[in-house]
Amino acid sequence: MTDINTFIDPRDFAALGGGQVAYVKEMTSDDVRRAFPMASEIPANMQFFALLNADGSPILLTDTREAALANAIANDLQPVSLH
Repeated sequence: MTDINTFIDPRDFAALGGGQVAYVKEMTSDDVRRAFPMASEIPANMQFFALLNADGSPILLTDTREAALANAIANDLQPVSLH
């Protein structure tokens, strides 16, 4: 098996889809606090949906999947789901 890094620099790979593709990821309160330390005021025991740029940088955090998808579409991003 060939390592993908042989063909694509990791920075170039992270930039693929930037500004065109965003992904929706379901997150718990604990996930949000770990991923986004600046969000320390997040209530416990809640589910959230993060809209993330193709490189993983945050765009939006909301309490509904529909709001995350609507934001992606409103900003001309192709939304994909991450499981």
